[in-house]
Amino acid sequence: MRITLSCAVLSSRLLTLSKVLNSKNSLQILDCILFDVKDGVLTLTASDKENELTTSVELDEADSDGRFAISSRTIIDAVKDLPEQPVTLTVDLNTYSVSITFQNGGYTFTAQNADEFPMAQPVGDGATTITIPSGILADNISRTLFATANEEIRPVMNGLYFDLNQEALAIVASDGHKLVRNKILSITNEEPVSFILPKKPATLLKNALPHDDTPVEIRFDNLNAEVTFAAGNLKCRLIEGRYPNYNSVIPTDNPCQMTIDRRALLGSVKRILPFASESSQSIRLRLGIGQVEASSEDIDFATSAKETIVCDYNGTPMSIGFKGPSLVEILSSLTSDEVLMELADPSRPCLIFPSEQPEGQNILMLIMPMLLND
Repeated sequence: MRITLSCAVLSSRLLTLSKVLNSKNSLQILDCILFDVKDGVLTLTASDKENELTTSVELDEADSDGRFAISSRTIIDAVKDLPEQPVTLTVDLNTYSVSITFQNGGYTFTAQNADEFPMAQPVGDGATTITIPSGILADNISRTLFATANEEIRPVMNGLYFDLNQEALAIVASDGHKLVRNKILSITNEEPVSFILPKKPATLLKNALPHDDTPVEIRFDNLNAEVTFAAGNLKCRLIEGRYPNYNSVIPTDNPCQMTIDRRALLGSVKRILPFASESSQSIRLRLGIGQVEASSEDIDFATSAKETIVCDYNGTPMSIGFKGPSLVEILSSLTSDEVLMELADPSRPCLIFPSEQPEGQNILMLIMPMLLND
């Protein structure tokens, strides 16, 4: 079998697929990428047994159909540094010998039998289907991933919660200290349905999805999900369990409001954070009319920092503490010029919104306060 395709396209697709693979596998075949040639199209598949990512490439030339598996390290190292040019793979499907030829050289190595490659279980016939524009899904995943937890005791907190009901599709993540809730108002369903997408396939989608309006179809049942997008297909196993009632922790009566330049606040927090206690990493915001004072200190090492930022504050003066890295992550994940912060008192959660919501969406972020040592 002989196939020809663009070196740059092959290298790009292989690097995307390689993110699925684990550094150590119980099966040697899982170190490989599956090549499946049919009707002039090359389908590439990588799997770690729980996640399977597939992408397809139109071939410049193909003289027959066939399937084989090649070590990911071997094929990626072979093509990643080549200048853009056509490359030709010639494969003997009886002996699994492979040769790659290009303008000024070539390689030879051995492939493996594709029949040994494990394929993911398909989603059941009674699956629920959601269709989302690719760019919106990619943005929502990117905006939410940082808030997932890394817990062994409560694995449901380690993924993104997709909560679909009559009002909207909410994509939620929380680690108990911060929470992100993205609502896509145009996607609804009469019957409430939900699933928890693990962090790894969510990260794979974030890197693979194009930022455009092409539709992404998500089919899911109780155990598995299948995501079909323009450049490929992802099958994954879902996290089983009941996600906590995230709406119950979102306060509805925060009377104090502050509107502030997002980049100014983010820059200030980043600058004062190195002067905070290494153990607590807490920063203090002292809110007053027309300005907020951001400060940090480490009593053990006699370091401190303080900056004042102009803001529009409507509320009683107060001092409230936050974990600095969490506040940086929240402000960094937003893209609006200004953010609105809603507070009640130094002991209750603070809500953070973009000053202008994306069309058809509603973004809410929550951060728990830290106890200040006055």
